Amino acid sequence: MNKRSKNVKGAFKVGPDQNIELKNKNILLIDDVYTTGATAENCAKALKKAGAGKVNVLTIFRVVSPQNIK
Repeated sequence: MNKRSKNVKGAFKVGPDQNIELKNKNILLIDDVYTTGATAENCAKALKKAGAGKVNVLTIFRVVSPQNIK
């Protein structure tokens, strides 16, 4: 598990009042900058745990690691 994943693990929760509103709903999660995917992944996990149906992620920018540029 990388450092970013450790920093956000368990950081996102859905309050009990919102669980009913999420039940079986499809969610579009928008993340402005996708670096490792840790934020989106942990948010999606929290939404699924709260009963959401399908969770799709839309990102605006993707950070590319220098070693992946050829």
